[in-house]
Amino acid sequence: MQREGGDKMKLNNQREAFSLMVAVAVIVIMGTVSMLVMSMSSKIVKETTTQYRKEQAVLLAKSYTEYAVLAVMGNDRINDNCLTDINANDVLADSSEGKGYRVRVRIAYIGSDLGNCAGVRVLSDSVATPESSLNILVDVYVEYKELDNTEAGWVTYHRRTMQKI
Repeated sequence: MQREGGDKMKLNNQREAFSLMVAVAVIVIMGTVSMLVMSMSSKIVKETTTQYRKEQAVLLAKSYTEYAVLAVMGNDRINDNCLTDINANDVLADSSEGKGYRVRVRIAYIGSDLGNCAGVRVLSDSVATPESSLNILVDVYVEYKELDNTEAGWVTYHRRTMQKI
């Protein structure tokens, strides 16, 4: 009879040991899966942030292109100085810490109706048709830093537009 009881105890110990091994294996698998999920989540967040920053740079470039066209149209080229540069620092945040954007706009002139602009950034003044007496070439550079790596250099988005004035 004692032998029978000893076998039951041995069988119970084996079941408990097996249950413990299964529990440890499940915990290890769950830990591995959770690490994988966290890794994928951080990569997705980084990619989304990068995509957001680039899209914002594209929108800023479009806005500053329109601003440059309006500024040139509003500028009196005959009596005033010629508009060639527009610079904006700290757009949308503090760019010195790498959280904002820096915008540089360079304007070049093409055409015969130059006024006082004849001595600055003129690509061509040989356009003779009255329909195209003045065109401008607008180069917009939007610079920003990646949020998680501000020690790296600036990322630059460039947009070039030719506009008839």
